[in-house]
Amino acid sequence: MKLARQIATISYRSGPEWEKRFGLKRARPDETPALCADFLIETYLDHQGERFCLQYDPNSLLYVSKAMDMFDMSSLAPPSPSPSPPPPPSSSSSSTSTSPSSPSSEGEDPTRTALVKGLSTITMPTLVLGIQSDILFPFWQQKEIASCLKQAGNQNVTYYELDAMYGHDTFLIDLVNIGGAVKGHLELA
Repeated sequence: MKLARQIATISYRSGPEWEKRFGLKRARPDETPALCADFLIETYLDHQGERFCLQYDPNSLLYVSKAMDMFDMSSLAPPSPSPSPPPPPSSSSSSTSTSPSSPSSEGEDPTRTALVKGLSTITMPTLVLGIQSDILFPFWQQKEIASCLKQAGNQNVTYYELDAMYGHDTFLIDLVNIGGAVKGHLELA
């Protein structure tokens, strides 16, 4: 669990921020390097992992992780917890049929089509924020969500992209830009 938190902590932020905060600074530069935490970034990650282990039940991490894996905004039905085997192929199947996952003759992407359909019930003004340094929810995915919302009929969609070095945690740290975008959206809505 400690290692999972350390890996997660790295992914919440961006390389440029880690470089600016820690660089190659050692925790104890006067001592001979050892195999234990030697660089400041290592001591920081070690501390974050230890703290997390003391504050959270390991099962909560499993449930949150599974919930994130299962979340789907598309119209596709969620997978069954215990999938039944596929039916045997019928002898009268036609060679011209296509599977649900193959593109149609017009070149439509079935995944995007399902996402557009799933988002079609969202009709209220919508703000989508993308952070260029976010690797958990990349800005290109946020841009795609905004585009799919518009394609689904919601013409009151605003996509706002920030060039911030704080990665996924930008929404917690960059209060001026995030707050400004939310405030502007709420004033127009």
